[in-house]
Parts: sequence; C-alpha cells; structure tokens
Amino acid sequence: MKIRPMNDRVLVKRLEPKEQMRGGIIIPDTAKEKPQEGEIIAVGPGKRSEDGNKVQAMNVKAGDKVLFGKYAGTDVKIDDVDYIIMREDDILGILE
Repeated sequence: MKIRPMNDRVLVKRLEPKEQMRGGIIIPDTAKEKPQEGEIIAVGPGKRSEDGNKVQAMNVKAGDKVLFGKYAGTDVKIDDVDYIIMREDDILGILE
C-alpha cells in the first residue's frame, strides 16, 4: 500500500536505537522510551498560502533522517509497520 501525506505532513518511520546495556541491566521494551529519530518515507506537497494560490515547498525530502519531539505526530500502522504522520513544523532538525 502506498500513502501520500496531505499538505505539509510527512510520513516518518522511527529508527530503532542501538541496544546498550549498562552494568548488565536489561531494560524491558515496555519501559524503554520511544526513539525520537526517524527516516522520512513520504512527503506531502507543502503548505498552501493564505490565499490558497501558492504552495510553499517542503524543506525535507524522502530519505532524510530527522529528530522530532517526543509527543509529535499521530501513530499509524500500515501493512504491520508502525509509522508517524506529523507536520513539518514538528520536525526539530535534519541529521546529516
């Protein structure tokens, strides 16, 4: 299934953090925080101007690795894969 976000929204797949054990303590999955890094899978066309005639280009593109806020976006499941749909404004930065 393909999905194309609307307006200034992006589809992001969370990047799983590298497993780190400190002092031999294993933290269960339910206690771990969700990662705040992800890869952009799809990008909408952009935000429309006030008069509705122009579309402002997006600053991110598919394949970019980004940082986003802890509670940003809406979690969705597509073909048994978890994604987040969020506005471009919720992205804090692009990882280079």
